[in-house]
Amino acid sequence: MAKNELIGKIEILHQIRPRKSWVVLTKKRILGEDKTISGLILDSFRVFEGLIFQYKLAFVSLILMLILGGTFVFAQHSLPGEPLFVLKKITEKTRAVFVSESEKPGTQLELANKRLEELTQIAQKNEVRKLAPAIEEFQASVSESAKKLVQIKEPEKSREAGKKVIAQIKKLSENKEKVESLGVVIGDSKEIEDAFCTLTEREIKSLGTLTEKQEELLGEVKEYLKEGKCSLAFEKILYLSYPQE
Repeated sequence: MAKNELIGKIEILHQIRPRKSWVVLTKKRILGEDKTISGLILDSFRVFEGLIFQYKLAFVSLILMLILGGTFVFAQHSLPGEPLFVLKKITEKTRAVFVSESEKPGTQLELANKRLEELTQIAQKNEVRKLAPAIEEFQASVSESAKKLVQIKEPEKSREAGKKVIAQIKKLSENKEKVESLGVVIGDSKEIEDAFCTLTEREIKSLGTLTEKQEELLGEVKEYLKEGKCSLAFEKILYLSYPQE
């Protein structure tokens, strides 16, 4: 080992300082000081002082994690217009990331149904200040579902997505009746109907040669389109691809 390198290592060793608690205990052992109960307690405290400090940060971190975890759990029961509802939406959006594109329209309508259930709770409690945020959240979920539905271009995937959305629409209709029976008007889900108009028109354009029975079904589909009942039109046109067993 080179001289300069050895000197450098010695200088590093000079900088090392023992813990104060170790110095005190060692001094007592060397000098043979009388041990008292208070001294033993103090010595024990000094021995564990370093450990306590080391685990203090870990303990604080654990407490913070538990608080945050508890807050997120509690947030799942929050309603629109409440401070913790933001955390609930973050959780919902995180889950939606792992959903396939064809499932997203149905997932968004599931959220719309949850919003209606929350709106029902709000109306029953007569919490007037929360009504507007709840209606806004419901409309946002319906709008997002309609947008996702139209974005699906592959015929097979759009049919599958459409069937799942129709199932949610039926539940949506039941929940809307409950809310409106409490005197809350939330309006029609026009954006969803418009999305189904687009999907139905796509299906009609992709049709080939039809049988007489299929022509009758197509006539019913076009009649529903004229009346603006596009979800019913889409549901009916599915029979052309998936005949009822």
